[in-house]
Order: sequence, then structure tokens, then C-alpha cells
Amino acid sequence: MDRRALWAIVLMMIVAIAPVFLLKRPAPPPASADSAATQTAARGAHDTAASPPAPAAPVGPTQAAANPDSARADSIATLPQDTVLVSSDLYQFGVSTRGARLVVARLANYKSMAPETADSVAQLLRPGSELLGLTLVTGRDTLPVRNWNFTPSDSALTVNGATPLTLTAAQGNIHVRVTYTFNPDNYQIGVSGQVTGLGPNGGLLLVGMGPGLANTEGDSTMNQRAMALVTKSGGTDRHDFGKLDAGVPDTLSGPFEWVAVKSKYFVTAVLAPDSSGPGRISGVTATAPANAGKRPSTADVELSLPISASGQFSYTAYAGPMEYHQLRDLGHGFDDVNPYGWPGVRTLIHFFVGPVRMILVWMHTHLNLAYGWVLIFFGLAVRLILWPLNQKAMRSSMAMQAIQPQLKAMQEKYKDNPQKQQQEMVKLYREHGVNPLGGCWPMLLPMPVLFALFFVFENSIELRGQPFLWLPDLSQADPLYIIPIVMGLSMFVLSKVGQMGMEKNSQANTIAYVMPLVMTFFFYRLAAGLNLYYAVSNLASIPQQWLLAKERQRRGARQIMEVSTKMPAAEVAATERKARKR
Repeated sequence: MDRRALWAIVLMMIVAIAPVFLLKRPAPPPASADSAATQTAARGAHDTAASPPAPAAPVGPTQAAANPDSARADSIATLPQDTVLVSSDLYQFGVSTRGARLVVARLANYKSMAPETADSVAQLLRPGSELLGLTLVTGRDTLPVRNWNFTPSDSALTVNGATPLTLTAAQGNIHVRVTYTFNPDNYQIGVSGQVTGLGPNGGLLLVGMGPGLANTEGDSTMNQRAMALVTKSGGTDRHDFGKLDAGVPDTLSGPFEWVAVKSKYFVTAVLAPDSSGPGRISGVTATAPANAGKRPSTADVELSLPISASGQFSYTAYAGPMEYHQLRDLGHGFDDVNPYGWPGVRTLIHFFVGPVRMILVWMHTHLNLAYGWVLIFFGLAVRLILWPLNQKAMRSSMAMQAIQPQLKAMQEKYKDNPQKQQQEMVKLYREHGVNPLGGCWPMLLPMPVLFALFFVFENSIELRGQPFLWLPDLSQADPLYIIPIVMGLSMFVLSKVGQMGMEKNSQANTIAYVMPLVMTFFFYRLAAGLNLYYAVSNLASIPQQWLLAKERQRRGARQIMEVSTKMPAAEVAATERKARKR
């Protein structure tokens, strides 16, 4: 491999990996003062207001401000709860009659890998937390509907087709009806309802998203780093919990099509798109606990949804895995809820993420292949597809090397006449059929695909819990470190084979030894599936590098023969053919 191609690969890998460790995402955009004031006031009111039927003591303002998560959990824990269990083959949701909010979200097809809940069904909601708890702001009054006693239409439900559950409650002249509609084939929850007694000015409905998702992964640190609030307006914006200031509400102004809270593999969301505009969610507030430290892993999230005088409201909730087809079916760009890449190139990378994930899932389901074999065959297929591009790049680079002596002589001859020098160089390129950029653009074209592959293999839930050979989980690091070592060794062999037929170069030789070590160090704790793909890709590249290296050696021998014997090129070619026949 020539020096420029080697550096292209090195830079590509560094650019793909370094941002994961080094780059910080941009701070959330500032919200308007009116919106911030309204939501902060509403938050304080609904956390501290006493619920009329509740026997529990109210939480004081100072205590709630000091630790809103703790205050809310304590308040909920003292309330009597009757939970309506809603079950299907995919999930078990629990809707509490206390506030008509979700308190259980178990996913039947996914096991928890956290040490404290290992091998049990994954439960997305933290103990004592809630999802879709409501607070009603009307005029100067703030009503904590999330603490009201509701009457359900059923005590338990088995989902078979579109299955509704209606809950009703009243306080004074305010009547609230909430209807959840569940589907057996997906994790979507249709939410609709009506508030009567609002008056002519309508009101504001605050929908609680809870303090973040429960830890379901063996690597709790990586899962906590992935905890984030994601919003969709014109584009998708991610706001990491770890970037929040503890105890300080962070208010984002909408309108938003949807608002989501995600971990590494799971997500809860509220979608309220508007056909005539960007969305009906007017804002969202995230508040990390005051004692959370420098990198909060939880944040109390609440969104605001204006309602008219009619009191009617509707939105779609989602509580489930970040499976590509499930997210895509919701539309409105929800498949981008886990933004791949970093700002600036995210849109380009996202263009390739969807097709890559679709191909992987198709190979797994239609070809009945384990995901380990899917990654191997996919790696081989990608190398075959990129073979012509790499071939063109390497041959263009060899052609450039062949005319280097003439270029240097020309640069020396016309060093005082840059214009003439440029003209003669272009003429030389045309005579030899050389494109000076021919060795670069074939390497640059597949880079977005390679970036997309990195993020897909590192973050796709489809690989979670999938064993292969000695690997217990393709989404986790290889416990024996065999795959990262094979990846590093294959990179070393690829570099050494690429240097065949080239002049001795200490810099390239150093890179051939150092880069495999560096990349092995970066990759050894990353997902085994990612390492498997890159190891297969490297191994599949070696035959092409060997063939190109042999071609380079033949070209080098031909040039030596031309110089030493001063034979015409045609005679040299004939001599080579005779030698090969013998």
C-alpha cells in the first residue's frame, strides 16, 4: 500500500473514532424567557401542590427543589396504587389508577443484562418513576392530575387488535378522561382524552417523561453516557443528561414534533406532529437532581402541550426498543432518535444507516443466519463492492509514482515559471493517462458508508444479546480479546503486504507497526460485532493488496530494465511475457 492510501485509511479510522471519545455535543439552544418561566413555575407548582384525595403529606418547596427526583419518588411511594396490567406477546405495560400514568413497561423479548436484574425481563422504568403523568395548568391554577384517583374501564387487558383502556377522574368542575389504545404488533400507545371545565382560554397540559430509563445493560457506564433527551423540530437535536447542570432546569422552546428520552438501546417518547406546522409540543424542561454531580445520569423531563377550550388532546407514546423498523413505522424522522455521527456529517451518515440496518436484519431473518455470520458475509460483500474503487485508487497511485522522476525534473526546470510548470505538468498527466486525484476520490467515496458501519455496529439493538462462537454478546466487548487482536494483526499484515515492491520508507514502516497497536487499543473494549466486521474486512483486503503489490513489483522491474538496457517499452513487455511463459 502506498503512503497516501495508508494515510487515507489511518485518517479515516481516526476521524471515525476520535469524536466518540473527544468531541462534545453542542449545548442546548437557549429558550425564551416566557416559556422558561411558565414551565419552571408549573413544575414547582405540580411538585409541591397537595392532591385533594391523597392521604400523603405534601412535599415542601425547598425539599422538592433540592432533589426533585427524590421528592417525586417519595410522594408516589406513599400513595395507594391499583395497576391495570396490559399484556401482549411484546410487552406488559402497567397503568396506575393513581394519575392514569404508566408505571410498568416490561419488554418480553428483551432480557435485562444489569447485574441487579440479570436474566429478568427488561423493565424500562426506574423503580418509583412514572411515564405520561399529567399536570394541568389553567389560568393561575396548576392541578396535579398525576395524583388524582382515576376509574379505569378494565382491571386488566390482553391486547388483541387495537385495545382501548379509558380512565376518568374529576376534581371540582374539572373532569379528565384519558384513553390509551394499545396494539399487539408494536410498542406504540395512542393517547387521547378530554378535559372539561377549562374555560374559554384553554390550558396547558404538562406530560411527564420521568427521570430517565432504568439501567438494563451490563456496562452501566456506557448506558449512562447514552442517556439523553432528543427533540425533533426542523432537525434532530440530542441533549445528553451528562451535560446538564445539576439542580438547574434546562428549558427548550419548541414547537417539537416529538420528544424522547433514550438510553443506549431503548427509548420512551411522545409524538405530537401537526400537519399544518412543525409540531404541537411547545417546549420541554429537563432538570437533573441537585446532588447528581458533574455527570448526571438522570433528569426529570416534562413537555408542554397546549390544549384549546374544547379540552381535547391526543398524541402517540412509544416505550420500547430502538429497533429500526419499529422507529421507522412511526414516521416523522423518529428513526433518527439515536443520532448517529456528529454534527456536520450526521445527515450524510444517516442516509446510509437505514439501508445498512435493513440489509443486516434482512440477512438475519430471510437467510436464517446468526448475526455473527451476517457480519462476516456483509464484510466480505462490502470488500467485493469496493474492490473496483480500491483497484482504481491503487493503480492511479502507482501511475503517479512512475512519473515522479519526470515531475521532479519538470518542477526543477520551471521553478521560476509557475504557469509554465503547471501547463507542462497537465501535459505530462495527459500523456501518461494519469489523474492526480485518481488515488484520492475512490478512497473518499466509501467513507460515509464506513462511518455509518462504525456507528451501526456499535449501537444497533439488533446485535444486543446475540451470541456467536465464544462471544456471549456481539454488542459487548470480546471477553477473551481474541477478535480485537485478530483485527490488529490483520491490519499489520495488510500494511506489510501493501509495502511490497515499494522503496524502503522508515515512516511508512513505523506506521505499519504503530497503527495496528493504536487501533487495537481503541477497539479492544468496543463491541465484538464491530471488531468482527473490521477484522473480516481487513482479511478480505489482503488478496487485493497482494495482487496490486505484485503488479507494482512487475512495474518496478520493467522500469529498471528500461533504464539499464535502454530497451523500448514494447521490447520490455515482450521480454516479460516470454519470462512468464517459461
